[in-house]
Amino acid sequence: MSELKEIKNVSEDIFKGKILHLQLDMVELPNGHLAHREVIRHIGAVCVIPVTDDGKVIMERQYRYPIDEVIWEIPAGKLDRPDEDPLEAAKRELREETGYSADDWQELGTFYPAAAYCDEKIHMYLARGLRSGESHPDDDEFLEVSLVPLKELAEKVMAGEIPDAKTQVAVLKAAKLLM
Repeated sequence: MSELKEIKNVSEDIFKGKILHLQLDMVELPNGHLAHREVIRHIGAVCVIPVTDDGKVIMERQYRYPIDEVIWEIPAGKLDRPDEDPLEAAKRELREETGYSADDWQELGTFYPAAAYCDEKIHMYLARGLRSGESHPDDDEFLEVSLVPLKELAEKVMAGEIPDAKTQVAVLKAAKLLM
């Protein structure tokens, strides 16, 4: 598919933040014309769908400032550094946000939530064999944790009641595997 590839000619850093970096790139298109690409660079992230022995998912309700809504999500978080093992990050996020740890981890794949303008890659995991413990959310993280049956979550995804992309993908993958 090299005939579809765009070649970067020039790149300018517009903004460098804690989580996101914004670049303005000039690229050469396959037809030889030039175009601008605004690109958000992100270190990467993980998400976990933790399923109890009786088929319930540990879910979080959390306010999300960019969309000004409280939404349902599965536990997730960014990698701490580019070379961090995604599985270790997933274990950390599950423990910090919910207090749970798991004996059984299954990789569900990766996805790009906004490939048109962002290079963020999210690694998905299914966690089972759960053990409860004490949560330690980040200082700026305020969560309500609940248990919701996987079947009910899959129905909510299909009804458009769960707007979060990572949660939709992981719930449907887990439902396909477990139901």
